[in-house]
Amino acid sequence: MDATERIFLAMIDYFAGDPRRIQHFTKVHAYARLIGREEGLAPREQFILETAALVHDIGIRPAEAKYGSCSGALQEREGPAEAEALLRALDVDADVIERVSYLVGHHHTYAGVDGADYRILVEADFLVNLHEDGESQKAVRAAYERVFRTAAGRKLCRVMFGLKDEI
Repeated sequence: MDATERIFLAMIDYFAGDPRRIQHFTKVHAYARLIGREEGLAPREQFILETAALVHDIGIRPAEAKYGSCSGALQEREGPAEAEALLRALDVDADVIERVSYLVGHHHTYAGVDGADYRILVEADFLVNLHEDGESQKAVRAAYERVFRTAAGRKLCRVMFGLKDEI
């Protein structure tokens, strides 16, 4: 079993009994993996991206326990320490843990995106959230214009949501 599979299984255990959250990170991971490969990420950056996609919402449980809310800001506050603990227990390299923790702590912050891994994580999460939240075509188009920058992410968004014209 490779490291990504070990992390995947650890996150299923982490969210045991919560199939909605397991399904969410599974879909985000699938889109992040696909976009990262389409965009030609180097293997190490691809691993960081996929790890971040799997653990990006790990701050939900501690946020709910501490504050009774899992808002994006609270996820960003509580997630990094939780991600670090899980990844350390799985013997993930320290430099990977550092970057993944940063991404977990910023995945709801859309200004100052500082790398392809960050950009792709945001786009993959948006692809899933737009559908799961039942957003309107107007909201999808606004997200497409505001958020999507990679060629692969833009194409997926257009095709998935039936956006007819390139913007």
